Amino acid sequence: MTTTVVKNNRMQTFEELESAVRSYSRGWPTVFEKAKGYKLWDIEGKEYIDFFAGAGALNYGHNHDIMQERLIDYLQNDGIVHSLDMGTTPRKDFLEVFHNIILKPRNFDYKIMFPGPTGTNTVESALKIARKVTGRDTVISFTNAFHGMTIGSLSVTGNSFKRQGAGIPLHHSVSMPFDNYIDNQDSIAYLERFLEDSGSGVSLPAAIILETVQGEGGINAASMEWLQKIEAICKQWDILLIVDDVQAGCGRTGTFFSFEPAGIYPDIVCLSKSIGGIGLPMAITLIKPEFDQWGPGEHNGTFRGNNLAFIAATEALRHYWKDERFTEDISRRSEQVKNRSELIIEKFPSLNGEARGRGLMQGIALPQNGLANQICQAAFQRGLIVETSGPDDEVVKFLPPLIIDKQGIDEGFDILEASIKQIVKK
Repeated sequence: MTTTVVKNNRMQTFEELESAVRSYSRGWPTVFEKAKGYKLWDIEGKEYIDFFAGAGALNYGHNHDIMQERLIDYLQNDGIVHSLDMGTTPRKDFLEVFHNIILKPRNFDYKIMFPGPTGTNTVESALKIARKVTGRDTVISFTNAFHGMTIGSLSVTGNSFKRQGAGIPLHHSVSMPFDNYIDNQDSIAYLERFLEDSGSGVSLPAAIILETVQGEGGINAASMEWLQKIEAICKQWDILLIVDDVQAGCGRTGTFFSFEPAGIYPDIVCLSKSIGGIGLPMAITLIKPEFDQWGPGEHNGTFRGNNLAFIAATEALRHYWKDERFTEDISRRSEQVKNRSELIIEKFPSLNGEARGRGLMQGIALPQNGLANQICQAAFQRGLIVETSGPDDEVVKFLPPLIIDKQGIDEGFDILEASIKQIVKK
């Protein structure tokens, strides 16, 4: 997200004491104090509609009543908060509920691994186990991919600015064109040719890692056919398929796993962000049993036992995922976002906008340099939290909480339209 430093008294503490690495506080220069559902309020009482949802960590909104009650009750009864990977009641409950509500109905047989608590932790663990199982070191990723900020995750990330932050060469990965990366060119045929040709310079990889919808890369949605073909390639060449569902999972695209409509069955799945239920840090790595070849403690982390996150995550699964009603509701809201996006593109033809994404992970791509960022800044002034994505911050990205209602989406898009009108006039 491209940001502009805005000097004001409210932000003085952050400007004087915090590292220059901060980003969101630059683009949204206020001090937030309260949040509920799909809204936030700052210290001056100004209300904001949230089309950001903690970068996808708040699919169930801010301060969900039932999750909040469970957490408060657990703390007041001196429940264990930190436990590494020791057995606790919240850990047991989560494992059983996740298996019974999510895995079993989908006929998925995965071992559930708790790495460190963030998205990059689950990706790192996925890369490690793929290399351990296959004995190979190369991993194929895709253009405009984003998989995290630690060294292994950066090696399979496409963004040059993020990659440069590593400060060292990033090896043992090869980037291939994502679906529709180049118009009218078959990226599957390109990938197959590299694997078949002994002169391509690409060794047989341990894994292929992908996002079904590239969040930070510009809301690029892969077709179901493309995903199916990638899975077929992996099976043909004995390559492990890793799906990074950190942002696109937990219902963000409609179904719990973003790859469900394609009918594929990845070898490894990475989940984080909204798996924590209420915004608490948590990540899991799902591994097919035959590939769960870790030695005890071979991959660990001090904060892989976040019992508060287990409680909120378990409640989220029980409350929203027992039947199809939540998926159907997401589908209705997704269609509403799509329709409003297309109306904006039609109403403002000078934008040359392009609607992207699926589910409640959508956006409008704008080719003019800096335009998306200007629109997001104008929207903030009017009371809408919305960010940009893409390699050049060219996409206005819609990532509202999944629990948002029709009124919330309409109010947010009304603000967005007014902001676009303001910028276009300039």
